[in-house]
Amino acid sequence: MGSYDTGPSGMAIGGAVFAGVMMIIIGAFQSISGLAAIVEDDLFVVGRDYIFSLDTSAWGWVHLALGIVILIAGFALFSGKVWAGTFAIVLATLSAVANFFYIPYYPWWAILIIAIDVWVIWALTRPGVLRSP
Repeated sequence: MGSYDTGPSGMAIGGAVFAGVMMIIIGAFQSISGLAAIVEDDLFVVGRDYIFSLDTSAWGWVHLALGIVILIAGFALFSGKVWAGTFAIVLATLSAVANFFYIPYYPWWAILIIAIDVWVIWALTRPGVLRSP
């Protein structure tokens, strides 16, 4: 009896669906946060003595652009292709780094998004989650 490929496991498929849905949610949240920073930059209170002093409006544009691209990557993940997973991992990493710099403006929110980004990266790096073209 030869071995045969039964396809990805249910857990792997669940991980990919989870990552896709979370990327869509992260993208929407990033976009909304970016719009809030652009429209009303006085909304965010900056803590004192933080080594990275950045303009709130500029970070709003970064979060808006990143959010739109992350949203697109979330929908692309439903294709199950390796390129979509690689794209999503890169964007989740960029999102985590961008939110690290966003900590003085909105600390709990930034830490939550970083944690979700790490979870997405973990879910996408499980064996069998993505398939080759």
